[in-house]
Amino acid sequence: MATDCYLCPVCAQSLALHPSGKSYQCPNRHNFDLAKEGYLNLLPVQHKHSSEPGDNKSMLNARRAFLEAGYYGPMAKAVAMMIAANVPGGQTIRLLDVGCGEGYYSRKINAFYKQDDRIELHGVDIAKFAIAAAAKKLASARYIVASSNRLPYIDGYFDVLLRVFAPSNENELKRLLKPSGQLLIVTPGPRHLAQLKAFIYADVREHAGEIVLPQGFERLDVRRINTWIMPDRTERAALLQMTPFAWRANKASQQALDRPEGLSIETDFILTLAAPMRSF
Repeated sequence: MATDCYLCPVCAQSLALHPSGKSYQCPNRHNFDLAKEGYLNLLPVQHKHSSEPGDNKSMLNARRAFLEAGYYGPMAKAVAMMIAANVPGGQTIRLLDVGCGEGYYSRKINAFYKQDDRIELHGVDIAKFAIAAAAKKLASARYIVASSNRLPYIDGYFDVLLRVFAPSNENELKRLLKPSGQLLIVTPGPRHLAQLKAFIYADVREHAGEIVLPQGFERLDVRRINTWIMPDRTERAALLQMTPFAWRANKASQQALDRPEGLSIETDFILTLAAPMRSF
């Protein structure tokens, strides 16, 4: 069995694809079956904090409904263009989408590269339902269920790590990137969803314009993508449900948000490209 990019989540030994092609196994014979959708579950029971960690089905459905409507398309295209502009050509790009959900951004990157053989797409999320959906929609990518605090990949495997509105462990980010690799982080810009937030908060505060990078990284480039969208009532409800401030929305604020026939909402994203600091 040839060694793959994965590590056993139980003993941290290298995993290899079994000759049957239906599972991965480590030298200690810990075995992990490939799901019928093609993904691999590398989240052991002892690493779970609940029976089904991550976003629940209603949250995933809301995110799917909103993203598939295309409102974040300009940001997704900017992500793909930023990667293409900064990663050297003529080589295979190994990219990991950290906290990938149902793989929306992976699919946009794949479409931008027009299924080019030079890009090897991976995605990881703790929500099994999300990963199953991602694997169904893009069979050419390699998706796994795992925690971002324990990413079961070998050291220095990836050229690009993408993190869109997702938590991560900075030590894991540094471990997985090649010395020449790059980290692309997407965060809310100062004005992101300000009009939506106005239905929930009496005092709408802007997000910070600049993020604090993980320790050991230096900033290479920053871009801001700002657009206006006009989702309908159903899409506004889905957008609210996929935001962190949904928990603060009471019944009155939700009803108020439902009333306008048309509501323009600002989307504002900060794309920050960073790289590991070089030691001289």
